[in-house]
Amino acid sequence: MKKIFVSFFFLIVFATISFAQAAPKAPTTHLKVGDEAPDFTLSDTTGKPVKLSDFKGKKNVVLAFYVLAFTGG
Repeated sequence: MKKIFVSFFFLIVFATISFAQAAPKAPTTHLKVGDEAPDFTLSDTTGKPVKLSDFKGKKNVVLAFYVLAFTGG
């Protein structure tokens, strides 16, 4: 009976520690809807760096992230 109690106690402690860890805090930003996006650089599909400012004064820019890109799924 003592072994069962000790095992159950450790299970409760482990579960409490596992669930008590705080979720990572979401990043905050000072940007608001309608604000101009800050300049940044990303690589295109060929590896060439492309800056957002390269498109300034041209038509709209759409930035899309495909979560499953470069995965086997």
